[in-house]
Amino acid sequence: MSQQSEYSEGDLRNTGMSLKHDREWDYELERIVDEIDDRDAAKVGLQFPEGLKRRGPKVADDLRERVRDDVTIMLSGQPCYGACDLDTYLMKRTDVFVHFGHSPMKDTDKVIYVPLFSNVDVTPIMEEALETLADPDDDPEVGLVTTAQHMNLYEEMREFLEERGYDVDSRRGDERLTHEGQVLGCNYASADVPANQILYVGGGKFHPLGLAMEHPDKHVVIADPVNNVVTVADTEKFMKQRYGAIHRAMDAEKWGVIFCTKIGQGRWEQAQDILDENDDAYLITMDEVTPDRLRNFDMDAFVNTGCPRITTDDGPQFHKPMLTPGEYEIAVGHEPLDSLEFDTFHGTW
Repeated sequence: MSQQSEYSEGDLRNTGMSLKHDREWDYELERIVDEIDDRDAAKVGLQFPEGLKRRGPKVADDLRERVRDDVTIMLSGQPCYGACDLDTYLMKRTDVFVHFGHSPMKDTDKVIYVPLFSNVDVTPIMEEALETLADPDDDPEVGLVTTAQHMNLYEEMREFLEERGYDVDSRRGDERLTHEGQVLGCNYASADVPANQILYVGGGKFHPLGLAMEHPDKHVVIADPVNNVVTVADTEKFMKQRYGAIHRAMDAEKWGVIFCTKIGQGRWEQAQDILDENDDAYLITMDEVTPDRLRNFDMDAFVNTGCPRITTDDGPQFHKPMLTPGEYEIAVGHEPLDSLEFDTFHGTW
């Protein structure tokens, strides 16, 4: 996921709202303890996403009460924005490595994934969303997608819609996705279904906005059980921002091509393709892609081959235009302006 703030489960910074529900998480402590015992582990690493790092010390304390005195528990201080963003340095130096808040993206015996399912009841907000969906007598098909935090209720969501006359279209996307109906901030393959309307159940707007951009022909309804609000994904403002970045980059002579070294975010072939055809492009390798780190590079524009969300979420903060690979192709005249679409990761690790 992108290098954004702690508000990934429902961004309230500009709404004047407060959370409608308190959230508690199941940290699956007993499963972690069993793994520590089974592996006779001496060193345990814990990695939390940005919004949950403050919970880390309490989870460490709870584990210490349950394990042997000679077990050392370490907290990762590295930024974490998704299952593709593992702290590999800590992981290599521990016997058990626990990644909280995301579902598995790649099978591995070394990492224990604890998805942290939300305790929020989704039924009331889905009931409200029925007013925004087409009536089942007019259009009974609806695609159903959600995030990892609500996957434990996916079958309940499906049954809710079916009981009200809808035919639910669902699928598991590609290998980056663990569950049927799951979407990531960089991957909406699970929404590639025949239905003309998609119901997204989850917090925040970045996931459904990306989904709506990748599937512009679909009516995307957002049922947010965290903020208790139903909206329709509107990409107009977002698209204007991206078109603006492309226009500012059209006169660029020197390009910085960002290759992200995070374990699940590198697209080397895309970066190499740009370098091969542009003599004024320079490869810049980074783990954490931030505006401050790029400020000292004398470039006219940048193209980010790492996580798409860095470009879309944080793009306006960079001092020079920051484009996705597809946007770069438009800026240099290889593709027409109307070919703009959301940059996604499919089949990439």
